[in-house]
Amino acid sequence: MTDNILAVDQLHVSFQTHEGEVKAARGISFDLKKGETLAIVGESGSGKSVAAKSLLRVLPKQNSIIKQGEVLYDGKDLLKYSEKEMQKIRGSEISMVFQDPMTSLNPTMTIGKQIMEGLKKHQQMGKREALKEAKELLRLVGIPNAEERMKEHPHQFSGGMRQRVVIAIALACKPKVLIADEPTTALDVTIQAQILDLMKDLQKKTGTAIIIITHDLGVVANMAQRVAVMYAGEIIETGTADEIFFEPKHPYTWGLLLSMPKLYADRSVPLIPIAGTPPDLGQLPDGCPFAARCPHVMKVCHDFTPANTIISDTHTVSCWLEDERAPRVDRPHDVGGLIDERKSKTT
Repeated sequence: MTDNILAVDQLHVSFQTHEGEVKAARGISFDLKKGETLAIVGESGSGKSVAAKSLLRVLPKQNSIIKQGEVLYDGKDLLKYSEKEMQKIRGSEISMVFQDPMTSLNPTMTIGKQIMEGLKKHQQMGKREALKEAKELLRLVGIPNAEERMKEHPHQFSGGMRQRVVIAIALACKPKVLIADEPTTALDVTIQAQILDLMKDLQKKTGTAIIIITHDLGVVANMAQRVAVMYAGEIIETGTADEIFFEPKHPYTWGLLLSMPKLYADRSVPLIPIAGTPPDLGQLPDGCPFAARCPHVMKVCHDFTPANTIISDTHTVSCWLEDERAPRVDRPHDVGGLIDERKSKTT
């Protein structure tokens, strides 16, 4: 008996453009356990948001296509659901918090009405019961004077407060899965910390499983139990947060860690960027998609796609350096900016 609430297997998603097919997600596989937080990390354009939106099937219908794969939620494939069936899943079973709360909220409706909307539709609550529950949700996410603020519109809230409202809406129907797509990117660092603490606290109270999409490894260190690293539409390394921070195997993961600032480092030491740019997903090269940027590239990397190597029960990586015939390459002594932070949270 598995404790997975969500299992994605070999998901392929493409977009049809004037310049041809863009393969935004290529063979993505991961699972999510009940009550845990999974972080999906990578540079902009790596396919993180496409993967997340595919789960709820909210990609633009005019040019996107899910070519193959399975998205099993409680054992049932969401990709086979009709649009009417998916409408019952969205919000009530799986909710999503988007990057910019201002574009997620209706500027013409009061905050109270927007929270009550989902409660009345999915929970079949009457107006009075929905109003009471909406007030309680605002209090739960830390908005003071909830009764008064229910009557206000989105423009009357700060960015951090709007994000709290969006989280309240997402949690209104007590979903089993919450997908948070860059939920703190538009916020300053103080408010970021408050929102992350809020999500962790709500998770403890509700038991909701969370998928957090981010390029910020600080968010990962603060939130996640497991991590999936994406590059050029593929998941190239997965592991527990400790495995990714302390024992990363892929040169791209090393690069992400090296490019992050250290908490206790000498500020005069420059950060080390990842050279080059990600490949064009409409004209992907043969072999490993990271080969052109990899400091340890071999001929085989340009010719053949690396196999997925199992490092442990929880850790996998797609890299030719893990082949027994590859030369030994030691990872950088200091693989990055957030190891100190992670240690401070686990000791």
